[in-house]
Amino acid sequence: MKRITVFCGSSFGTDNDFEIKAYKLGETLAQQNIELVYGGANVGLMGAVANGALKNSGKVIGVLPEFLKTKEIAHNGLTQLILVKSMHERKTKMNELCNGVIALPGGFGTLEELFEMLTWGQLGLHKKPIGLLNVNGFYNELMAFLNQMVEKGLLKAENRNMVLVSDQIDELLAKMKNYKAPQTGKWITKETT
Repeated sequence: MKRITVFCGSSFGTDNDFEIKAYKLGETLAQQNIELVYGGANVGLMGAVANGALKNSGKVIGVLPEFLKTKEIAHNGLTQLILVKSMHERKTKMNELCNGVIALPGGFGTLEELFEMLTWGQLGLHKKPIGLLNVNGFYNELMAFLNQMVEKGLLKAENRNMVLVSDQIDELLAKMKNYKAPQTGKWITKETT
């Protein structure tokens, strides 16, 4: 993998391990010569993951909507900062630039970005691995909810398995490098349940 997009919070959250793991993820990507693509901000977990890569001689590309330049505080030390007009353009550009996605802890924006990438993968618009860095069980309830979608016949198990999960960075990256996209279609009919 040449580049990984990381989705994460523009806040730090209440668990100090979130910031520590965000920085460590950036550091690990740099050490493995994997370029980081992220939201372009210098605040919260976004700033931590970027700083982890930059302080270890990594390449970091930020993609930031112009209207967030002052709110999210654009990071001045990036390899490249790409300014776009909208949130949709941001996600499209981040997808174009990467070979895979990792979500760290975050809020609505992180989940929205994550689920758009999952939806695009489910529809066959890309075959990129999508991982959750499950710091201190942050995503446990989300994974339980996805399992319930499968149990209730609203999500195929093959599509649920598109979500790669680990609380260890190296293990998650290994899963991503070995990922094979599902070959089945998204749609569930009464005949397929």
